Amino acid sequence: MELSIDIGMIRGLGTLVVMIAFIGLSLWVFNRRRDRDFAEARLLPFDDDRLPPAGQEPAMRSTQQ
Repeated sequence: MELSIDIGMIRGLGTLVVMIAFIGLSLWVFNRRRDRDFAEARLLPFDDDRLPPAGQEPAMRSTQQ
């Protein structure tokens, strides 16, 4: 029994791998258990806790070694 792999089989396997990855990613994203994590991540751009208080300049990194 000889197994010959041609370009059509390689493309078909590639399509299958991408389809499985897409379905897995979709299930992970739309899983209800992830709602809280995504709700927190959605608000990260508005998180002001990491900004320095008004009137203070942010700390600069030293470029010296």
